[in-house]
Amino acid sequence: MNPEDADARMGSSGVPAVLDRAREMRRPAIATGLVFAMSGFLFATWVSRLPATRDRLEASSGELGTALLMAGLGSLVIMPITGRLCGRYGSRAVVTVQALAACAVLATLSVVPSVVVLGAALFLFGMFFGSWDVAMNVHGSEVEQRAGRDWMPRYHGAWSVGGIAGAGTGALAARLDVPVPAHFLAIALACAGMLLWALTSFVDDRAHLSQLQRRHDERPDAGSAKGRGSVLTPVLVTIGLVTLCSTMIEGSANDWLALLLIDERGVSQGAAAGGFTVFALAMAISRFSGTWVISLLGRARTIRLGGLTSAAGVAIAIFGPGAASAYLGAVLWGLGVAVMFPAAMSAGGELGGPDGIAAVSTIGYGGFLVGPPLIGLLAEHVGLDRALLVPLVAGVTVMVLAPAVRPRHVPVEPAPAAV
Repeated sequence: MNPEDADARMGSSGVPAVLDRAREMRRPAIATGLVFAMSGFLFATWVSRLPATRDRLEASSGELGTALLMAGLGSLVIMPITGRLCGRYGSRAVVTVQALAACAVLATLSVVPSVVVLGAALFLFGMFFGSWDVAMNVHGSEVEQRAGRDWMPRYHGAWSVGGIAGAGTGALAARLDVPVPAHFLAIALACAGMLLWALTSFVDDRAHLSQLQRRHDERPDAGSAKGRGSVLTPVLVTIGLVTLCSTMIEGSANDWLALLLIDERGVSQGAAAGGFTVFALAMAISRFSGTWVISLLGRARTIRLGGLTSAAGVAIAIFGPGAASAYLGAVLWGLGVAVMFPAAMSAGGELGGPDGIAAVSTIGYGGFLVGPPLIGLLAEHVGLDRALLVPLVAGVTVMVLAPAVRPRHVPVEPAPAAV
């Protein structure tokens, strides 16, 4: 090796430059993981007390499904422009505003007086939460680019760990009969404090994201349709459909798994929240091992296997006898769906950068828009267990679409140094 080439690959401390960059990015990476974890914790807190909210409002499955629809609609309103917001203000500013707003709305979800007001509050919750989701993924992508490491699965694993903690806390609160308003207020304040602390370690990515935005807008094939619309190639739309199926599969567990255990298996509210905890734990295990599995099988094969596993889990949960089979199904359900969204986000980022992440996320969150009302309305006519055939079909669909997420090595310029 030429000595000059060797020197170029070494950092100032005499170690390979990629290791040097990874060390510099360790603190922002940890902060990013913590923000992902707080997102998971906040969301699981809401889901864990959903049965109590339903009972307090005396809502039917159809009414609850319609209210849950509003959260997905709220996400779709703002997610398409979040990439642009990040390019103008930086991902840290966008995460700060949207995450704190989501914490504030969580506290109000415990005191809404009717299903109609619940739907309005969930619209705001979905809007703030969805924009927070895109912005933290944009920041996570920026950090892993600067570090030269593939850290996205770990960030999503941190989200799952936060979900486990939130679901477990919710299960304990339900078992101890802690009032939902007190529970939600305490969690909202704690999450807000942790978020503000973590955000101090975020990198300043405004200049780089703005540069990527300008480069995309000036592409010869962008034409007069600039911004988000010009990103939507057929391949990116197909990747988005993978995320749509994944959010439908995951959202079905988020919204209906606990109710399935209560209504069809006759377990207590605490045990039902524990069932969601099992699902979240399986997701966390799958995500933290996802990088290794993808390196072994490849991205497309891993996604295909995930579709098969999730479909099998849903089938066992709804057709198996007793509560034990439902818990086993929840494990497979979580193991299979966990790798779909992070892998699709990586594929979308390879094709479109921050706008690609926003586009794929927007299509994906359609699963939260379509899934809740569809399952709720079907449950009114055929029962909740049969209505949950919807995520089973989504798992099979992912198996068919899996080739779209294969890696595409698109050359990118090095990201600027950390600030």
